[in-house]
Amino acid sequence: MKRRTAALKAPLRNLPLIQQRSYKSRLNREQSPWRMLLVPIFAVLIASSITCLPFIVEQPYLPPFGLLTLLAWRLMRPGIWPVWVGLPFGLFDDMVSGQPMGSAAFLWSLVMIGIEILDQRAAWRDHWQDWFVASVTIAFAIIMQWIFIGWALQSPSFMVLIPQMILSVLIFPMVTRICARLDKWRLDT
Repeated sequence: MKRRTAALKAPLRNLPLIQQRSYKSRLNREQSPWRMLLVPIFAVLIASSITCLPFIVEQPYLPPFGLLTLLAWRLMRPGIWPVWVGLPFGLFDDMVSGQPMGSAAFLWSLVMIGIEILDQRAAWRDHWQDWFVASVTIAFAIIMQWIFIGWALQSPSFMVLIPQMILSVLIFPMVTRICARLDKWRLDT
């Protein structure tokens, strides 16, 4: 009987060992503080810099990607930035985009204050409410930017802005998805 069990166990000894999968515990892990801090900041700065790319169009079709990214991060992670963060991001956007200096800084600060007030009043939000809030603030910012440009230069007709507003509102969920992927990478170790 001992021979028989030894003969049965012999082929099992020759089998290769199964590789252990590498699994990182999700509990009690350390995130990189630099990655947690810098990923949202660079995401907004890079999105604002998209206007530097050589797009040649007659009308303003390009959405304000910096504002969309700022809204996506703010609506997705409410406590990530203080309210005053719209000022430096807006100043950077003004420098990069060539808008009248201080216009985006003022508008983005107003947007951040408005969302903060809305967060204090609302008990909860879902995706559709975030999209509605973003749509209203995007339309507000584009219209106010058109008014600021009208003070400095001769502004085009208001009808020129409608395709830009529609495209900005429709592209906002995609920007939010990109920010969510960046946030997932930011929080991984």
